[in-house]
Amino acid sequence: MTEHVAHDGTFWSLIARRAEATPNAVFLEDETGVRLTFAQYRDRAEAVAAGLLAAGVPPGSVLTWQLPTTVDTAVLMAALGRLSVLQNPVIPILRSAEVRSIAGSVGTGTFLTLPEWRGFDHGGLARDLSDEFGLRALVLERLPVGDPATLPPPPAADGSIRWILSTSGSTAAPKNAKHTDPSAMAGMNAFVHFIRPEPDDVLPIAFPIAHIGGISMMSAALTVGFRMLLLHTFDPVESPRLMAARGATILGSALPFFVAYLGAQRAHGPERLFPRLRVCVNGGAPKPATLHEELKRELGGIGVVGSWGLTEFPIATSGGLDDGDDDLAATEGRAAPGVEIRVVSLDGAECGPAEEGELRLKGPQMFAGYTDEAMNADAWDEQGWFRTGDLGVVSPTGHVTITGRVKDIIIRNAENISAAEVENTLHAMDEVADAVVIGVPDPKTGERVCAVVVPASGRTVTLAGIAAFCQERGLARQKTPERLELVDAIPRNSMGKPEKPALRKRFAQP
Repeated sequence: MTEHVAHDGTFWSLIARRAEATPNAVFLEDETGVRLTFAQYRDRAEAVAAGLLAAGVPPGSVLTWQLPTTVDTAVLMAALGRLSVLQNPVIPILRSAEVRSIAGSVGTGTFLTLPEWRGFDHGGLARDLSDEFGLRALVLERLPVGDPATLPPPPAADGSIRWILSTSGSTAAPKNAKHTDPSAMAGMNAFVHFIRPEPDDVLPIAFPIAHIGGISMMSAALTVGFRMLLLHTFDPVESPRLMAARGATILGSALPFFVAYLGAQRAHGPERLFPRLRVCVNGGAPKPATLHEELKRELGGIGVVGSWGLTEFPIATSGGLDDGDDDLAATEGRAAPGVEIRVVSLDGAECGPAEEGELRLKGPQMFAGYTDEAMNADAWDEQGWFRTGDLGVVSPTGHVTITGRVKDIIIRNAENISAAEVENTLHAMDEVADAVVIGVPDPKTGERVCAVVVPASGRTVTLAGIAAFCQERGLARQKTPERLELVDAIPRNSMGKPEKPALRKRFAQP
């Protein structure tokens, strides 16, 4: 039986206890072959914590970091935990508009980033933030190190807020969810309980580790003792080959990745590309019903296990190794240990079994509220259930199927994109008389951003022109429309609201 290590309620205690239990086992590796054992991870994190302290980052302060998924980033997460710094991870694809909104609302004292990554001047953005908000900009090629003897005592398990995790943006600006160490780490519970990872498992992480899934999967690895392969960039051709060469046994985590794995397998030939594969794990967006059998048939393992959660409430449900093919294909699994699910109709009535309604949650991974207190009033209902904004059905066996969204968001590559934010940008264009933004199906990304536009009289609207304008306005690349449909008028109801369901149906096909 796998030996799980416990913790005293802090991320750092979990790190320390795993380092004591299996000090020489490999925890992290990257594309270049850099490796850290659990003991080396602990020791490196303490040295970086001391370096940050010497660089002027005090315990109790707020540090926002924007970094790719690397071993050093994982070390930074541990170092900030050791130093009792409240950390605010920001995914690296966000740009000035979103990052300024986040940094300006979470009380950031220090902004830490690289000088440049994938052609973007992160250092310049950091300096702009420093000028605007008066915060300290740490633009570093390498993390600072110092003498761990200078550190204060390890953090106490006092329920303090240790994480501010920003949503992908289901409203016009990212929402900033506050988590304690226990609530952030509890995102691992479903994975550990239903997937039952073992110490010899290898889990590649190709999604941004700044997501809530980063701390969830790191906590699972530290609890169980398995190895993580960190990829700072996902290449649909090369990355699957690297994962296979490194012995991946669990693959994730959303449709675009699975499309790449299948493509790599087909290019490889009839021999299994991933001979050690046990299971694929889907999260971040609903999966196509056909994906399970396709992965099971072509890649091997048991197929795909679905999961569902939010930044505010990570991995609320998950499928498991004991589920049948029908449930694996069509549902996102059952409630994680300690999680309760309530289904409520849009008029507020309690739904019966197998009736569709908004899914509401209680459980140990519940966040502690938003940094914007005005958002908290509507976050929970009168009984203390978190309003997820997602529609779903819970079967008599407890399996959850996600059927839609109360919120008007587009999910592209497992990232939530606010239609309203993109619409506001389009409405600022002189060439646009009217516009709405919808999500349309895409076989690789799940959904893509489609702009439905009424051109201004005598003006011409092009997709290239929209892209240039969005870039000028600081909109993140993944939010920029990838498809343009020109219409004479936007259909609207009697209240003036655009009839988006009709538009989605009209433009569902390419």
